[in-house]
Amino acid sequence: MNLEVNLPHPLLPLTLAIGLACGSALRAQEQGIEELSVVGRQLNLVGSATSASEGQISQQELDLKPLLRVGEILETVPGLVATQHSGSGKANQFFLRGFNLDHGTDFATHVDGMPVNMRSHGHGQGYTDLNFLIPELIGSIEFTKGSYDAASGDFAGAGSAHISVSAQPVDTRLSIGGGDFGFRRALLTGSSDAAGGKFIYGVEQQNYVGPWDSIDEDVDRKNLWLKQSWGTAESGVDITFMGYDNTWNSADQIPERAVQSGLISDFGSIDTTVGGESSRYSLSGSWRESNALGAVRASAYAIDYSMNLYSNFSYFVGPDGDQFQQLDDRRVVGGQLEQDLNFELGSVPVNNSFGAQLRIDDIEGVGLRSTRNRAFLSDIRFDRVEQTSVSAYWSGEAQWTQNLRSTTSLRYDRFDFDVTALAAADPGTLVANTGRKHDGVVTGSLGLIYTVDDSLELYANIGQGFHSNDARGVISQLNPVSGESIDAADPLVKTLGSEIGARLFLTERLNASLVLWQLDIDSELLFVGDAGNTEDTGVGSERHGLELTAYYQIGNSWSVDLEYAYANSRFETPIDGFDDIPGALEHVVSGGIGFQRGNGFHGYLRLRHFGDYKLDGGVDAQGSTLLSARLGYAFNDRLSVTVDALNLLNSNDRDIQYFYESQLRGEAAPIEDRHFHVFEPRAIRAYLEYTF
Repeated sequence: MNLEVNLPHPLLPLTLAIGLACGSALRAQEQGIEELSVVGRQLNLVGSATSASEGQISQQELDLKPLLRVGEILETVPGLVATQHSGSGKANQFFLRGFNLDHGTDFATHVDGMPVNMRSHGHGQGYTDLNFLIPELIGSIEFTKGSYDAASGDFAGAGSAHISVSAQPVDTRLSIGGGDFGFRRALLTGSSDAAGGKFIYGVEQQNYVGPWDSIDEDVDRKNLWLKQSWGTAESGVDITFMGYDNTWNSADQIPERAVQSGLISDFGSIDTTVGGESSRYSLSGSWRESNALGAVRASAYAIDYSMNLYSNFSYFVGPDGDQFQQLDDRRVVGGQLEQDLNFELGSVPVNNSFGAQLRIDDIEGVGLRSTRNRAFLSDIRFDRVEQTSVSAYWSGEAQWTQNLRSTTSLRYDRFDFDVTALAAADPGTLVANTGRKHDGVVTGSLGLIYTVDDSLELYANIGQGFHSNDARGVISQLNPVSGESIDAADPLVKTLGSEIGARLFLTERLNASLVLWQLDIDSELLFVGDAGNTEDTGVGSERHGLELTAYYQIGNSWSVDLEYAYANSRFETPIDGFDDIPGALEHVVSGGIGFQRGNGFHGYLRLRHFGDYKLDGGVDAQGSTLLSARLGYAFNDRLSVTVDALNLLNSNDRDIQYFYESQLRGEAAPIEDRHFHVFEPRAIRAYLEYTF
């Protein structure tokens, strides 16, 4: 791990000057400005939480944190790491509880009831692209870890996040931002009374060039959010439209030997023609009401999604090189119905929720093609996929005594896979790789919660989760390139998790939790570097670890937070003689110091560190440390300025690393090597915001 402190950035004096000016202004106005408490994790979940590892993040917390990429909002989930190995338009790579989650395979993410994880995706199973989010319009993030939440379903083996779009009125604001490496962002948000309800909107445009030697990222990201709400949080209707479109060029991971030989720098590229485009348009609605039985909630959604991605991870293997194109064009429709039913079993109050879910993925085309300089060469495989799931679940909570309650859940999922192979490198495989299959899975969970007093609660949980595998892998019988027989993947792969923990909440100053956990999965997925996707190993794995979180409020202005996660991850049966799971992070530490007073000055300094970890073949990868800061000042009720210093110490640590074979121009054969993506260098971004 290298942590460098270079000469000050040219804009750092401006940042410091703003800070000094803010401090002076605060001292001058101290008599007239009311002190406000910093918004931290001050929500007391003692008495309502069902595990020690669940939690909630507010919009005010998200406002405090500097973000390089939108997907980093999930780093507010303790122990979760969001990195990037490619261009800014691609989904982040996620890590949690000893899982290299790839782009989200075992962490389920939902936005206003809509699933984000893509099944049988062109790039990776459970692909979670969060670039369509506008962070300023997020109402809250409710997260779980482990497999105890009955409503989360597919991909939730390691945890889940439920992101809600704000339904509360927001001020009409225009934010204009700019910074290093061609960063530009404009955002307009607001709300008004309309059609007897509340109308909320957000329009965003972001462009970015990037710091790379030979690639201009040319990010052109557009977002539009429109939400109409009637009624209240308990009884009402919401309709939301989201539109997202993005194009970009990629600076992918590079081989270590190319840097050591001087062929390229840490910011260089081997193939400068990779990149992509993606879009996501959705319409969703929700309805909630109370009836004689209890609360009832219903939601439905329709999503139009496409992705066209060019990648090259092994460079010049073969006469045409190794660039490939991954395509995905689909429509997703679905919905959920949930009914609460509360009654007494003898003298024991029991709160129940019964739910049903439907999801249909109609994938007109999902494919992998060989290309050179983004020009089509040949099909590797191209398929049409229809995938449907129907789910039913029940969860119940019983209050046995004043201090003891329990939770129980049961869930059933049925999946139908229908694949039509349209093209392949070996056309003789089309019939064998066309077919239908169905499978079902039953999962359940149990939990015990003991409330010691108003400030301390103890938990014990055990539960099952699962993820679905790519429909093509479930159906395929022949390798589409070689024509050789292959084993079909299991349609549904179970996880089993358990944990014990404690939650402490003291006088709205200290919010802390401690968790000991274990998580097993029947079949591990591994990233394959030269193919750019994940493959089912058929080998199970075991994980256990510890998590500690603490959020402390110092006085009315300062707050400190600390999160530590440890994970020990092993294959049940060694692969190639090694039982270490590649990419499983063992130690993750994050923390921050925040300051806020009135409507004036606020600041936040955030550290994220993960320790050394193992790659394929037992090769070591160095850990990394990243420090970023946000500094802001509100001159009055209308005008404010915010400055972000990203990678404040200009660290050249590596965001992510892999170990696999690649071949450079002039090399006689592929060579095993580390491949990495370095942190983007220190960047200053400033935002001016005006409230109308």
